[in-house]
Amino acid sequence: MTMNHWIMDYETLSNCFVAVFKHYKTDETHIFSVCKIQNDYEKFTKFLKQNIENNEWHISYNGLAFDAQITHNVIKDHKNLKLMDGESIAEEIYGYAQKAIKRSNNREFQEFPEWEMTIKQIDVFKLNHWDNVAKMSSLKWIQYSMDWENIIDMPIEHTTSIENQDQLDLIIKYCINDVESTKEIFERSKPLITLRKNLTDEYNINLYSASEPRISKELFAYYLSKELSIPKWELKKLRTFRNVIKIKDLILDYIKFETPEFNNLLEKFRTVEINPNQTKGGFKYNVNYKGIKTHFGLGGAHGAMQPGVYESDNENVIMSSDVASFYPNLAIMNKIAPAHLDKKAFCDLYEWFFTERKKIPKSNPMNYVYKIILNSTYGLSNDKNSFLYDPQFTMFITVNGQLTLMMLYEMIMEAIPEATPLLQNTDGVETIIPRSKIDLYMEVCKKWEEITNLVLEHDQYKKLILADVNNYIAIDNNNKAKCKGRFEFENLALHKNKSKLIIPKAIYAYFVDGILPEDTLKNNKNILDFCIGGKSKGNWRQVARYIKDGKGCEDHLQKINRYFISNNGVKIIKVNKNDNREIQLESGRWMQTIYNDTKVKEWEDYDINEKYYLDAIEREINNIIGIKSNQLLLF
Repeated sequence: MTMNHWIMDYETLSNCFVAVFKHYKTDETHIFSVCKIQNDYEKFTKFLKQNIENNEWHISYNGLAFDAQITHNVIKDHKNLKLMDGESIAEEIYGYAQKAIKRSNNREFQEFPEWEMTIKQIDVFKLNHWDNVAKMSSLKWIQYSMDWENIIDMPIEHTTSIENQDQLDLIIKYCINDVESTKEIFERSKPLITLRKNLTDEYNINLYSASEPRISKELFAYYLSKELSIPKWELKKLRTFRNVIKIKDLILDYIKFETPEFNNLLEKFRTVEINPNQTKGGFKYNVNYKGIKTHFGLGGAHGAMQPGVYESDNENVIMSSDVASFYPNLAIMNKIAPAHLDKKAFCDLYEWFFTERKKIPKSNPMNYVYKIILNSTYGLSNDKNSFLYDPQFTMFITVNGQLTLMMLYEMIMEAIPEATPLLQNTDGVETIIPRSKIDLYMEVCKKWEEITNLVLEHDQYKKLILADVNNYIAIDNNNKAKCKGRFEFENLALHKNKSKLIIPKAIYAYFVDGILPEDTLKNNKNILDFCIGGKSKGNWRQVARYIKDGKGCEDHLQKINRYFISNNGVKIIKVNKNDNREIQLESGRWMQTIYNDTKVKEWEDYDINEKYYLDAIEREINNIIGIKSNQLLLF
């Protein structure tokens, strides 16, 4: 990348402002302080002016909603600010910051939209979609997820008046740490940024800080506006709002069942009416069929056999069948579109993305772009901020997705009575069938494809280690593992909770490689695999309690802490600021050692409580193999 990038972060206190900039290639660093102790305002604004003149970029964490707002307020009000003393300038900047925070908390548009900013921005928070409710992550949490060496919370309250150099130094140290961790995120995000640069250049749309749903929305709008010959800004104003959705009007004609269990399900769906503005808990239904209880609602169908280890052998094989691009193809094949959009234009374009993607190797970045568009469109149809918004389109997909998948499930089980169902989850089914019935199985699948015009992709598993529908390990015939849910331990997305990685590692080693948990614990010398992320939000704070010299002591802690379970340490307690309710992060006798600063020790000096981790591993194993006692009987 040839652009000149500055990784940056601001700290705003009631009478103090600190700015740190680090060049992403050279590590050249600029630190500016504006307060009663030191006034670098002129140097700071001169630096910003140079950034503008040289067409340099700012890279930040949540900068579009905070840091960049401050930058452009300073630029706008420069004539007034330069006449003030340092403390007064800091107070004004603090006012800008509070205004930006309030707008963000109220989900209001910020004063300076990205396209109006004189300094170009890359916001790693936005482009990674960590502003999404399901992925919401603070910089401190991402520091934890990256195994950052120092997880440091703001050492001084923002309302505190800064009166001496020691206080100022603490703030600068904190800000530098945030900048350095943001740089690490930037480095890890480079493939995402390169992709967005290429898309920005090709389509002349600023997508540098765009999340995947926004990329989908922008590119779909780009092509659709051309297809419909209407301006993109006009297209983006379109929506379909509904007061009620009658599910019976959405069910596809080909949906038919043979068994009373699924016919009852179909009739139940036909009675449902949904208020799209009040969907929480709107529809729930269970079907018991062939030993599995499958759950239905406004999302996908989910069901699983009881926990266990299921293996293929000479007589039987675990078949896995997934629908290729299930949700997009349901719309494409049935010519369904948001009501305010031309049906033919929408479906033709949707199909074009699907067809083009199949032509392009997976190694080509555009394959990924088309995948984003195909997968995000469904979610955008339920987003009131999207021109694709029509909740009836969303309901069409989810309802028919569930019913269509259950047709496949029923057809397989009725044709092959000896089969044992294992999993049904949104877009696929896993089933144990006799090897002698593989041809029949494929015939059933082919018939289903002919009815639905959908395509199935098949695989065989050697082993399925099943805890429940969302948590399992599947090993295919090439010994490739698919770990889901709490059994994931490799290449976890940074917003996910990576606490106690030693547990899924031990589970995998036990069931796949035949290694006892005790041996995994003994041989693993990575302290970070034993660490846990504890965080408090809202009205909760964390304290550490311990005994020293025979007296009870209490230390206030950060909002996010990294710790592990030890034989001697502290008890970390969450305390409610309003009513003083208390919750132990680790209930019972277990003690914790706080490990925010990753100082390397001799292994024995960590004093890890191995029993805590062994007990947790054994509980998982016992759950899978069906043992209810506290002892792992296989040992």
